[in-house]
Formats: sequence, structure tokens, C-alpha cells
Amino acid sequence: MIYLHIPFCKQKCSYCNFHFSTSLKSKDEMISAIKREIGLRKEELEIKNLKSLYFGGGTPSILKVDELQSIIDEVLKYFTFDSDIEITLEANPDDLEKNFVKELSRTSFNRLSIGTQSFFDEDLKLMNRAHNAGEAESSIKRAQDSGFENISIDLIYGSPTSNFEIWKQNLNKVIDLQVPHVSSYALTIEPNTALNAWISQGKIAAPKEAEQHQEFFYMTDFLKDHGFDHYEISNFGKSGFHSKHNSAYWKYQEYLGIGPSAHSYNGRDQRSWNIANNQRYMNSLNNNILAKETEILSEKDQFNEMLMIGLRTTWGVDLSSLKEKCSAELLEYFHNEIKVKLEDGFLEIENNHVKIPEKHWFLADGIASDLFMV
Repeated sequence: MIYLHIPFCKQKCSYCNFHFSTSLKSKDEMISAIKREIGLRKEELEIKNLKSLYFGGGTPSILKVDELQSIIDEVLKYFTFDSDIEITLEANPDDLEKNFVKELSRTSFNRLSIGTQSFFDEDLKLMNRAHNAGEAESSIKRAQDSGFENISIDLIYGSPTSNFEIWKQNLNKVIDLQVPHVSSYALTIEPNTALNAWISQGKIAAPKEAEQHQEFFYMTDFLKDHGFDHYEISNFGKSGFHSKHNSAYWKYQEYLGIGPSAHSYNGRDQRSWNIANNQRYMNSLNNNILAKETEILSEKDQFNEMLMIGLRTTWGVDLSSLKEKCSAELLEYFHNEIKVKLEDGFLEIENNHVKIPEKHWFLADGIASDLFMV
């Protein structure tokens, strides 16, 4: 599978620390550089028949439809598409105006991941989103009217401008709009963000962990009651609508990341990442040089990553895969470390997989880190 990072946004959200630029002056040069990188790295993927192509960012929907299609055409020079390929575009509601969606529906894009975040204006203003509550709802309806069935929306809970009743109404909108997939995250305070500065200055209150816990568990029960599978801590999908792309990450499959700051993994022991600087990325590729760094993962690194990723999912960590990748010494360490957590109910073993019971998923990162080999 291939991930394409489009590093442009209209404006900076108050909570975001991803890599992007709000200047579109270098857009054409960036698109050319991305295409050049695809060609230079075509041999890195062993599997040439793609099951997933994902446009992320940034805000990929800031590009014109023909620009997006030109990147797909470049991919097709070197790869084939599986008959059931998932081609996802991350999009902001304000970009999904009528003509854009209509043009998009004529392309091979078949999945939209819409950055809704909330259906309430006060939340959206705090987050400095470019859309309003009305656009949050109308963009989904326009996409559906244009034939898009595979739609995911992002929602953020635990905002200081929200409360439990507002969160319930956000979730009811998911059902009313018949959205088949939801990715939902607690509002977190990242360094070097406007949100962090506002909290430090006492302008707004920090998110309350107890409220985030309450909203998380309500969401879990509510969406499951309405036919969603809770297949990863932050992801809920109806049958047939689980994200193929993200599921491949969580199952340690190989992927190629194209664009500034994008990461790649060979499915075994090697990760690489592109430089998070637009100009240096483009300058390097103008000279047919890849601006990336590579890391060889030690056995310990691979072990820790399998725990970190697998324990966030409903299927957990495959003990057979762990046995293939790890030495007898590391396996002995693992089985010794999980004993207490199994006895205390923070872990369980089912169908040769170690997993965290759903009621403890909010603690998953801490549980996984307790098991890391340092």
C-alpha cells in the first residue's frame, strides 16, 4: 500500500502538530516532487498490486481534482490496483463543495475521510477549523448524494468547549447521517501548538481526563449498539467499512510513504522517513536525491512495536508472529511480564492472541509500555 502526504492546509488548527504549510506558492513544484519520488522508490514495495492508496496530510482536498488524479496516474505507471482497492482522500468539509465532490465522484477515489471533528460551532472555533457546523453536516450529505458510500468522519471528544450532552448529540449525528465509519480521538495537548499556549496562559481550561474517560466509554457502547465494530481504540466501523489502510498498519504489513515527513516500513526490520521540510524535500528530488533517513529495527524494537500497535486493536498481538520475530530469551521475558496483567485482568489470551479487554482500552498505551523491553 502507499501513503501520500500532501503538506498543505488553509490554516493551522489549534491542536495540530503535523507537518504542513499554509502557503500554496510551491504547490506545483511539490506535486512534481511527489511524482518524482514515486518513480524513484517504485522498487521498495515488494507487492506491486496495491490494495490501498491513501491521500493524507495536511489537507489533500486543498488540491484540485485533476491534480489529485495526476498523482494517481503516476502511481499507475509503476503499480497495479487490486480489483477491490481502497483509495482514500482526507478532506475538510469546507473543501467538499458541490462541483468538487461531483468531479471527485468521476475519479477512482472510493473513500472519503472527512475531518468533521464536531458538529458544534464553539468546538470548531476553539480548534480553529476552517468550516462551521452547517458545513460539517452538509459536506457529508453532498458526498453521499454524489455516490460516496464509504465515508469516515473524525470526531474529537473531551474539548473544554464541549460537555457530555454535546458529545451525545455529536454521536447521534453519526447515526442520523448514516456514516459507516468513525475515527474518534481525545483532545490532546501537544507542545508548540496554540492550544498548549492558551492553556499555559490560563485562557482556556485543560481537558479533564475523567470527562474524556466517560465520553470514550459512552461512545464505545453507543456505537456498538448501533452496529459498529470497535476494532481499534480510536476506530469504529460497520461491517465492510473497516479501514483497509489503517488495518494494514496495525497488522505490520509493508507500506510506502511518499511526500515530506511520510514514513515507510518494509514489513520486517526497516523503517524510513522523509525530511519534514518542504523546500529541502523538493530541492533534493529536483536532483533525483531522496531526502530520507533509514533505521534498521533491532529485535527489541520490533518486539516493542508489535506490542504498541497490536494491543490497541481488537485482535491483539499474534503469538505466532511474535514467536517468528523474537528470540527464546525475549519470548521468555514477555511471558514472565504478562503474568501479573493476565491475573489482574488487564490482558487476556484468546485464539493465540494476547489482547487488552475492551473495558481497559483507554489504558492501552500504558499497559503496552509496561511490557516494553528497554
